[in-house]
Amino acid sequence: MKDLEALAAEIGALLKDRGEKIAIAESSSGGLISAALLSVPGASAYYLGGAVVYTPKARVLLTDIPREALEGMRSASEPYAMLLARNQVERYGATWGLSETGAAGPTGNGYGDAAGHTCVAVAGPVEAVLTIETGESDRGANMRAFAAGALELLRRAIVSAG
Repeated sequence: MKDLEALAAEIGALLKDRGEKIAIAESSSGGLISAALLSVPGASAYYLGGAVVYTPKARVLLTDIPREALEGMRSASEPYAMLLARNQVERYGATWGLSETGAAGPTGNGYGDAAGHTCVAVAGPVEAVLTIETGESDRGANMRAFAAGALELLRRAIVSAG
């Protein structure tokens, strides 16, 4: 968690300096992304909220994404990750939305993805999406890797937005 906290502190400083806000939608990272961002003193200056969207029911209750928006799309995919990230920007009025959706393990998910697969996305002034494949079945290690990958993608997007 220390590595995640260090990365989150860097991101928090960037967001605070710019007066920007973020909202999170995460799945197989189980709240680690939000926990890292919230571990930074003064996080209330930039963190608007988030949700662990772990099941389809949670997605309905926590994101209010219309069923039509999901047509032809499956969870744990880059388009779905981007939809979640954009949804967070819209719902919270955030500058940035960050999402993660995958399979932590020790087995894969119902969509055919192996353990260690996730997609992360950033929406906002710069948009980016990334698929991560750890090749591991260790649930905890994958959760930490997914959170680190998402935070690193966010850091790069914020820096590139200038």
